Amino acid sequence: MKLDRPTRRATLAVHVVAAAGWLGLTLGLLALAITAITTDSPAMTEATVRSMKLFADWLVIPLALLTLLSGLVLALGTPWGLARHRWVYTKFWLTLATTTASIFALRPGVSDAAEAVAAGSTVVDPTDLVAGPIVSLSAYLFMTVISVLKPWGLTKRGRKHRPTSRNAVDAKGVRQTA
Repeated sequence: MKLDRPTRRATLAVHVVAAAGWLGLTLGLLALAITAITTDSPAMTEATVRSMKLFADWLVIPLALLTLLSGLVLALGTPWGLARHRWVYTKFWLTLATTTASIFALRPGVSDAAEAVAAGSTVVDPTDLVAGPIVSLSAYLFMTVISVLKPWGLTKRGRKHRPTSRNAVDAKGVRQTA
């Protein structure tokens, strides 16, 4: 499947906006988590953890899935391919891993912390509250950097399916025509 230019550009815009939103949301979650574990005010702790729960319940998963889906459409609908370039392949697996971690680790952890503070207790393990956003933020920053730099070249599959150029020359110096 090859995307036409308007569709590719629209999908790219959706992907960049969703990924930037996910990154910004993670920064917000980190700021809230740091506030929750450093404040002496139980009311402030409850407010920040409840805010984290709201963000985790309503924003993290939709942005994660939108980023994953739009990235997959771009990979499959453009010459970059999903398994042709190492940086695309790496981004896909990291996005899948962070999406899975958001669904099965971050969200339940924030929900547990919100239940604890709502019941008048303290956050059981404050490191759990900060660890998720720190790991996610590190992954998103890394993915942003490799999106810009596009390192590592082609995969084995990418080299195998590389189209021959019009000016390719074989081992004997004879020009090949496509």
